[in-house]
Amino acid sequence: MADLIEPRTLKGFRDYPPELMIPREALLEKTRAVYRSYGYAPIDTPALEYAEILLGKMSAEAEIQRQLYRFTDNGGRDVALRFDLTVPFARFAAQHIGKLGTPFKRYHVGPVWRGETPQAGRFREFWQCDFDTIGTESNAADAEAALVIYDLMRALGFERFTVRINNRLVLNGLLEELGLADRAAAVLLALDKLPKIGRDAVIAEMTEKAGASAGQAERVLALAGMKGTDTEILDRLTSEFGGNAKAADGIKRLREVLDVARVSGIPEERLRLDLSIARGLDYYTGTIYETFLLDLPKIGSVCSGGRYDNLAGLYTKQRLPGVGASLGLDRLLAAMETLNLLPKTATPAPVLVVQFSAEHLGDYQKMARQLRAEGIGVEVYPEAKKVGQQFKYAEQRGFRVALIAGPDEFAQGVWKVKDLAKREETTAAAAEVASAVRNLLAV
Repeated sequence: MADLIEPRTLKGFRDYPPELMIPREALLEKTRAVYRSYGYAPIDTPALEYAEILLGKMSAEAEIQRQLYRFTDNGGRDVALRFDLTVPFARFAAQHIGKLGTPFKRYHVGPVWRGETPQAGRFREFWQCDFDTIGTESNAADAEAALVIYDLMRALGFERFTVRINNRLVLNGLLEELGLADRAAAVLLALDKLPKIGRDAVIAEMTEKAGASAGQAERVLALAGMKGTDTEILDRLTSEFGGNAKAADGIKRLREVLDVARVSGIPEERLRLDLSIARGLDYYTGTIYETFLLDLPKIGSVCSGGRYDNLAGLYTKQRLPGVGASLGLDRLLAAMETLNLLPKTATPAPVLVVQFSAEHLGDYQKMARQLRAEGIGVEVYPEAKKVGQQFKYAEQRGFRVALIAGPDEFAQGVWKVKDLAKREETTAAAAEVASAVRNLLAV
C-alpha cells in the first residue's frame, strides 16, 4: 500500500468548517444587503490578472510588491493573483465604462491573496467585500462611504467600533510644509505602520528609508498624534497649515464629511478624525477610512478604504475618480470568534426530523417539505437509529428543535415538538407543527 499523504494546509491559509462557514455566509448576506440598499450593483472579475495591471506604477519598494503571488503561466505570461479588489475594479471600469456610464456604483465580494506574515486575524487568502463609486469627484460620495461603513458595522451586529477618517490632501499638505513632499510616499508608508511597530520604529524608518531628519519625523508624528475634538483639530490645522492649498482643500472636505455624518444621525463617537491614519497604498489621494473594534483594537482595521482619483488613469485617458472601502470579512470573522460572538451551530437548518421508524420515511419528508415551504430549514435524519443517538447528533450540530413521530403519533395525527436547549417537549397537531416550531425559533 502506498504511503498516505499527510493532510495539511499551507501556512497562512485555513479551512472553514460549518461552524465558521455558516456565520461567514450570514455576514456576506448582510453585507450585500447593506450595499444594495445604497444602490451599489454587483460585479465580478478574474482572480488572476496580468502583473502589470496589478502593479501599475507602484514603486519597487512598495510592500505589496513583496507580498504578491506572482508567476509565469503556461503561456509565458507574467501574471499574479489579485491582492485587493480595488485595482481590478479600476481596470474593469476603464475597460467597460463606455457601456456602464458614470457615476457607477459597484460592490464586489471575493477572495484576494497576499503573502504577508500570518498573525491573529490575518491570513494569506482572505475575502474582501468592496463597495465603490467611480466617475465623480463629489465629496458627497466620500460622505456616503462613511455612512455605508457605519451602517455595515451595525448590520453585522457591532455597537462598539470607531470609523477613523483622515484625508491624504491634509497629510500631503503637511509634508509640503515640512519639506518632505518629494518623499511623501515613503513617509506615509512608515506612518501607516504606527499601530504595528510603534513610534520609535516609525521614526527610524522615516529617517532611514524616507531620508527625513529626526526632527522632521518627530514633527510628522506630533501632527499625527494631535488630540481634541474633531472641530478643535480641524481649527488648529486651519490655523497652522491653512495657507497650503492641498491642506486647506483636505480640511474643507473633512469638515463636510463630518458635518454630513452628524446631520444624518451618525454618533460622534462612531466617526472620528484621526491624523495618524495614512493607508500605505500609493493610490489614495483624498479621504481615507479605517474601522477599529473597541473590544479588539489589536486585530487592526476591519473596514478600510478611501478616495483614489488617479488609479484608473493607468489604464485609460478618461478621468475616472473613485472612492470606496473594503470589509475584511475573514479578519472580522476571526474577531467575532475571539469575542465569542459566533452562534454555536454547525447546521444551517434549525429543525431536525427524527426518523423513528423507516417505514414512515415518506411522512417525515412530507412534514419537512411542508416546513421548508413555510421558510423553515429542516433536516431529516437519514437512518432509523436509536432516538438517543439522533438527539446526540442534534446537540452536536446545534439544532434548536426536534420533531418526533412514531406509530402512536401518526395514529393520532400529532407530532412531538422538542425544544432541544430547554429539553422541553410539547405535542402539536400535524397542521399546527409549523406554528409551534416558529414560536420556538422566535424566542
